Amino acid sequence: MIGTGFAGMVTGDLSHHDNPMPDLTLHTVDSISDIPQATWERFSGTTSPFLRHQFLQALEESGCTSPTTGWAPCHLKILLDDELVGLAPGYLKSHSMGEYVFDWAWADAYRHHGQDYYPKLVIAVPFTPSQGARLLLAPQARDRINAAMLHRALDTSIRDLGAHSWHLLFPDATDQALLEHPRAIHRLGCQFHWHNRGYSDFDGFLATLTSRKRKSIKRERRQVKDQGIRFRHYPGDELPDTVLDTFYRFYQATYHKRGQRPYLNPAFFRLLRDRQGEQLYLVMAEQDGRFIAGALFLLGSDTLYGRYWGCLQEFNHLHFETCYYQGIELAIARGLNTFDAGAQGEHKLIRGFTPELTHSWHGIAHPGFRAAIHRFCDEEAAQVAQYRDDALGALPYRAETSQQ
Repeated sequence: MIGTGFAGMVTGDLSHHDNPMPDLTLHTVDSISDIPQATWERFSGTTSPFLRHQFLQALEESGCTSPTTGWAPCHLKILLDDELVGLAPGYLKSHSMGEYVFDWAWADAYRHHGQDYYPKLVIAVPFTPSQGARLLLAPQARDRINAAMLHRALDTSIRDLGAHSWHLLFPDATDQALLEHPRAIHRLGCQFHWHNRGYSDFDGFLATLTSRKRKSIKRERRQVKDQGIRFRHYPGDELPDTVLDTFYRFYQATYHKRGQRPYLNPAFFRLLRDRQGEQLYLVMAEQDGRFIAGALFLLGSDTLYGRYWGCLQEFNHLHFETCYYQGIELAIARGLNTFDAGAQGEHKLIRGFTPELTHSWHGIAHPGFRAAIHRFCDEEAAQVAQYRDDALGALPYRAETSQQ
């Protein structure tokens, strides 16, 4: 028994019965600049704003991801029989902040038993709890790789790096199919996403809700307007420095209120605007001729991502209006299918956001902790799935237009 809710021992190798051919190996580089943009985008494409070479490079150039911040770049080059067939965004982490898959209890259990939990290899987009591709593989290569090969290669990588575990966060369904293995550690989470059912405008969305919920949202929006608050919209390629700087003060305040330093700095936001302006969109709230709050969105090919928000003073329902209702209107106007407004937020449910499962996969080197964490994730998954099912029953849609 190893404590903190984890117990038991399991030994053995994930892959001892598997054919080792073809040969899958992972090489690491310590800067995205070591991979040419054209090479990266050959595998990543350009539709996801978070997987763009420019996005990851902006994080590094601004110093947001570095050994100093505990996010040392450690990107993966995926080779099959010595041929480059894919890439993955990776980081060698010395803490668990900014991941949104919380493993603090695991680290505490290691510490309690005199073991090192860090460093760990995290395959993810930093500070971004949005599902998407993580293993950027050529399609023909994906067909030749199985889960045992992949897990074995990842296990070898952490051993070579001197890390104690690997963690692949928020993969999409295609990656999950490649990660599925009877002995793999699979963890579930739950987020709330809004889906566009072909609405022509916000009123079209409201018409699908129950009368009580429809009136509640209208009342919230009216109360924001009655406070003299109006909104100004800035596509990224039309975003002035002064407005972006004002937004950053709001964003920074969100962290300071919790006694934390912000993950991102002004240099990152400037680089993001300058290099990905076409995928950036800022909504600023204004009262009496001055900005009072803002929310920054990123645009994918079919998804709107609500990522960063901030204000200096609290106003009734302003957060819901700026982050959610303005975002829904933007998604409808742009013809986007999904609005991912960020992690957590049960309050999104009554505003029409559907509960959806998120996923992460974990490789733990220590056999005792691996067995205990595996059991913990299995038990937690049952609770998360039940929570999702209960939340589905609380959606505010009328029966004839239910999104279940």
